[in-house]
Amino acid sequence: MIINNSLDEVKKRENALSIIKDIVESKGRSSLFDLTGLSGGFIASPSELSLLETYVGPAIFEDDLQKVGKEHMGGEKVLPVNRTSSGILATILTLVSKDSNVVHYLAKLPAHPSIPRSCSLVGANYFETDVLDEFEIPENTSLVVITGSTMDHKVIDEDEFRKVIEMAHEKDIPVMVDDASGARLRTVVFNQPKACDMGADIAITSTDKLMPGPRGGLMAGRKDLIDEIKVKVSQFGLEAQPPAVLAMLNGIKNFDEKNLVDSFTRKDELFELLNEKFDNFETTPTGVMISPEGLASELNVSHNLSDHDVAFVFSFILLKDHGIITIPAVSMPGASPTIRFDLSTNDAFNLDLNDLYKKIESSFNKLQEVVINEDKCKEIVF
Repeated sequence: MIINNSLDEVKKRENALSIIKDIVESKGRSSLFDLTGLSGGFIASPSELSLLETYVGPAIFEDDLQKVGKEHMGGEKVLPVNRTSSGILATILTLVSKDSNVVHYLAKLPAHPSIPRSCSLVGANYFETDVLDEFEIPENTSLVVITGSTMDHKVIDEDEFRKVIEMAHEKDIPVMVDDASGARLRTVVFNQPKACDMGADIAITSTDKLMPGPRGGLMAGRKDLIDEIKVKVSQFGLEAQPPAVLAMLNGIKNFDEKNLVDSFTRKDELFELLNEKFDNFETTPTGVMISPEGLASELNVSHNLSDHDVAFVFSFILLKDHGIITIPAVSMPGASPTIRFDLSTNDAFNLDLNDLYKKIESSFNKLQEVVINEDKCKEIVF
């Protein structure tokens, strides 16, 4: 095994960031291709940057964020936090009591780890399922959670979405929607309504996913609940700082739905190219992906690595040899190790798809060569 625990995941991420730094310093930013779908950005004018003081920044930019945030997310009020996981934690700290139940429905397991981890912190019982017939809301349930789009971009069916909300509200239980990428993916590509417009009490999105904003979280929903959650956010230092608030504001203003629509069509072209050599790539709404299990099954050599380790090694070969950033190389502990090539980013539009295919093929050929040598694989990852 190469990646055995969360500390290993932190160390491999540090190595990935070091590689990225070396590429930028030696070859320039144009030699990097961020295909994570999480590339985000920080859009700000010089006059705006001059206002990023501890108290002046929030005074100026948070009011504007209320307006554009509600247009983007729906709901009565929005709350910027430093990460989506922070907002999830604050919501669970606020609404969930010890020994109560939290039940979660999503299109495909597993959930983002921040949700069960937050439940564990408060001593709640946590259940998740991706089978609607198995979804139940037991007595003493304090919160129902829905994931709009999973870590691998599996989007929930709208009828199932509405059904779970209805089941929760029949028992007067609040619903929180983890809409990290779904706030844009569901609404733009799948033409679903905003989570709050379908009755969700709280929804949260990641402001760097499929939009040019910073790594951060934006919550929206019922004013009374947002106000309660804001207390916890402030108590535990989970609030977004002025620079992030400004970047969120401008990220939403500059969000271009056309990029998602264009990537929806380009993905088929890339999939067809990959399908000539590989058997296990799948399409996502905005690109293509291959699971760790699928990638491992493509190999025709014997090795001792786990499927997840194979994905990590592949992601580092893509990064080191071709400057292609994928989630497994740079992700936080617990994130999905699925290799995803998201075509909605600016970097993706600068890539010829035939060239991208050749880079993927070359990286896979190298993976075949090194996977038999575990020490070499450790060297690549760490």
